[in-house]
Amino acid sequence: MKMIIPMAGMGKRMRPHTLTIPKPLIDIAGKPIVQRLVEDLSSLVDEKVDEIAFVIGDFGPEVEAHLINIAESVGAKGHIFYQNQPLGTAHAIHCAAELLDGKVIVAFADTLFRTGEKMDTSREGIIWVHQVENPSAFGVVQLDDNSMVNRFIEKPATPVSNLAIVGVYYFREGQVLRAEIEKLLNNKLMVNGEYQLTDALENMMQQGSRFSVYDVEEWLDCGNKNATVHTNTRILDFSNGNTPIASDLVQKNSIIIQPCFIGKGVSIVNSIVGPHVSVGEGTSITNCILSNSIIQSHSKLTNANIDNSMVGNFVEYTEKHKELNIGDFTVIFQ
Repeated sequence: MKMIIPMAGMGKRMRPHTLTIPKPLIDIAGKPIVQRLVEDLSSLVDEKVDEIAFVIGDFGPEVEAHLINIAESVGAKGHIFYQNQPLGTAHAIHCAAELLDGKVIVAFADTLFRTGEKMDTSREGIIWVHQVENPSAFGVVQLDDNSMVNRFIEKPATPVSNLAIVGVYYFREGQVLRAEIEKLLNNKLMVNGEYQLTDALENMMQQGSRFSVYDVEEWLDCGNKNATVHTNTRILDFSNGNTPIASDLVQKNSIIIQPCFIGKGVSIVNSIVGPHVSVGEGTSITNCILSNSIIQSHSKLTNANIDNSMVGNFVEYTEKHKELNIGDFTVIFQ
């Protein structure tokens, strides 16, 4: 079993956090997004994942080494491939063409999920989907009477299906996908300047390939700040109170309201932290009230009262105390 994870995008919707780190390496509840994806997918198949390919941009040797370590942490050999031009989803997958052989999972790196059942790898192909209320905002699949995919529709203007494609795919014969993508590339069959995976899948169906669907219970997006904070909240909820709090936490005159993740070397003084807060290692929190937020590593927060927020690495943030003189029957919003 092989896995291909395209992650070369610049993550513009997650700026400023992606100015210094690729979006899939942003920590959610103490682990990078892409590490959670790799671990979750590996746990859903009965076969060992032998090789994992990360398709990236020019992220530098430190990021590449981190990705190789993530692959090795699940017992797989890691590979780095490069997509130097943003030429679409099919092109990104083809950058790791040498791994498109035999059983392959393709998973785009800003997708997390919750599901309770194993994936049936005896199927010819599987499209991961989730039922959504607004299918016009997504690529969707339409099913025939046997619950097999018979059509792919990109952002349908009229509601023909509510099964949104979540960005995870399984192929029993990866070489078939490779051949169809190469037809797109060789004939320069592009849509809006990009080679689309859905075009390759449509061609595979016309050649007789059959795709079933795998409906996940919950689809967690990490596309922007609000979505990422919500994903952090849901992952902490999944933990059922078992989210790690480092044993070396310095906690003085403070309350931690679970669920929270607290990394190593954290100091929390005169503060209320939680619920649904993740704090990275080496961070100092003093005189703060924090909820529903992600605070990354080696940051220093003082006198902050924040909710639904993301704070990056090596940040220093201090709010000044206020002196007030407010008369009776006054209402002030800030």
